Amino acid sequence: MIDELEIAEWSHKPKYLQLAEEIMRQIDEGKLSVNQRLPSVNRLSAELSISRETVFKALNLLSEKGIVRSSNRRGYFVQKANVRPQLRIFMMLDKMTAFKEELYHSFHEAIGEQGEVDVFFHHHNPVVFKALITDNLQNYTHFVIVTFMHEDPSEVLNLIPPEKRIILDCQETNLQGEYTMVYQDFEESVFHALIEAKSRLEKYKRLILVVPSHISHFAEVEKGFDRFVAETGFPSQICTDIKEEQFEQGDVYFTLRATDDRDLVRVIKYCRKYQLKLGHDIGLITYNDSEVKEILEGGITTVAIDFKSMGRLTAEQILNKERKTIAVPATLIIRNSL
Repeated sequence: MIDELEIAEWSHKPKYLQLAEEIMRQIDEGKLSVNQRLPSVNRLSAELSISRETVFKALNLLSEKGIVRSSNRRGYFVQKANVRPQLRIFMMLDKMTAFKEELYHSFHEAIGEQGEVDVFFHHHNPVVFKALITDNLQNYTHFVIVTFMHEDPSEVLNLIPPEKRIILDCQETNLQGEYTMVYQDFEESVFHALIEAKSRLEKYKRLILVVPSHISHFAEVEKGFDRFVAETGFPSQICTDIKEEQFEQGDVYFTLRATDDRDLVRVIKYCRKYQLKLGHDIGLITYNDSEVKEILEGGITTVAIDFKSMGRLTAEQILNKERKTIAVPATLIIRNSL
């Protein structure tokens, strides 16, 4: 048994987790049976070239899970043969941001001890996206996928059986079968936020949507914005960046950049440079909330998505064996900048 254990120096996983997973693999494959004694701590430490502390940490983790038990002066013994949770979940995110981290932790917490969650990232690379899915089709009971791809990912997503497929955060179409989707409806979120803010917007001369052209959901955002403009007749403009030479008193900006606060910083910077008061001379609405936005310049108005709720709802769909399409609503948080 000991010769088959492997600890990879290059792995991003801590060595104690690798050892714990290797022992569980041995149990799962029937190479270790209930009541069988494990090699001693000293032997595991010496033959795997890891510290005794690392070995103890792995064995304590398995003890907490009820997989092994310790016997005074006799060592550690296998306590149960069924060590794998029924749910093995493949979760693929576009990239790790503060919002995705919040979503992941909420999802992982809701799944709890009922499943294992492995996380992957595609970084909007279609080759990586396809390879990660095709290489793992036989390894997981569920596939939770955040897309935000610049190309249609439906062909790859349809390789996943519908009952195993969960689309998260970004709405996707052209998919076969009955599957789960928990997503942001960008068109509705933008439109309803602007409708709710209409009375405050009326003190400004022009509404400017700032949305980087590279974001995959540009079209949905623009539809919501155009619906508001068509319904209200509000003077408007759409641009991909905030330029100083176009910065004018009476403008209200709605910024969609999610991964950094570049647009937010520029508005504040130009307001200070030209002695314009944010929330009076210049208005600002941003997408996605943060603690910084709560306090910066007396508070920045945001259109906020509850990522904790999104993660929890997704986990509940898996645990309850449901297949629903759920749009997570956005909330407009009015602060000083409007």
